Amino acid sequence: MTALVFGHKNPDTDSVCGAIALADLKKKLGEDIAAAVQGELNPESNFVLKKYGVAAPKVVTSYAGQSVYLVDHSDLAQSPDDLGQANILGIVDHHKLGDVTTSQPLECWIWPVGCTCTVIASMYKYFNVAIPKDIAGIMLCAILSDTVIFKSATCTDKDKEICAYLAEICGEKDLPGLGIQMFKVKSAVEGTPIRELVFRDYKDFKMGGKGVGIGQLELVDLSIVDGIKADLAKDIQALKKEKGHHSVFLMLTDIMKEGTELLIASDDESVVQKAFGVAPANGKAWLKGVMSRKKEIIPPLEKAFA
Repeated sequence: MTALVFGHKNPDTDSVCGAIALADLKKKLGEDIAAAVQGELNPESNFVLKKYGVAAPKVVTSYAGQSVYLVDHSDLAQSPDDLGQANILGIVDHHKLGDVTTSQPLECWIWPVGCTCTVIASMYKYFNVAIPKDIAGIMLCAILSDTVIFKSATCTDKDKEICAYLAEICGEKDLPGLGIQMFKVKSAVEGTPIRELVFRDYKDFKMGGKGVGIGQLELVDLSIVDGIKADLAKDIQALKKEKGHHSVFLMLTDIMKEGTELLIASDDESVVQKAFGVAPANGKAWLKGVMSRKKEIIPPLEKAFA
């Protein structure tokens, strides 16, 4: 049976491109494998795949009985509900180690870098497998996206080194220009349902035994969402109730101003002040210099919830 490689729920560009790239590498190493995604692609991911002429993976929501590789996550909350009935062959990620466990040894590549595709590009090098031009292009875009064009606190020298390597393969000369082009696509909100925007890059977590949801909209200008901010705030309140969570947060990240307005739906807003030293007002807080959910939002929140 063909193994499947897939990223987290509400797939972003790294989880989509990472799945495609890892499947390509594993095929060339002799494995019967295909890329998959857990949900529909967001506008940025569609733009990236179209730009390099790469087909989108099929949407698969049930993985019981399958052999699988996980990319860009190792948390059960971000995995398929029936992951416990799958055979996990490996994990490739750049986040903290989550709560996924296995009954047998597995291949595991988890590096403290800004993007899973940085790890996968390094795996191509390790196994001495040439990276195709189209795969190099989509991995390059994933790194630019995840590192916010090298501005994110998660960005490392390794990410920059791999980007230069991939750019040489796919022929991209203007990386900042490519990044801005992607973020303009990512910033597009007109005509998009509010819940779809909340879920565009959303993840669930367990913190101190409580359910916490954190979404992020990365924008080239915060004013883009001025007309719908009240609707976004209302929807995360509804989502909190639907999921039975303690809190749901939505990061409105301005990549040019390099900061985040945090929309808050919580049983206890004081966790925000405990985590970030900023008192919320009217269900929101401005977090200067904060751009990374992984490095600058999740760790302080986990401490506040502990």
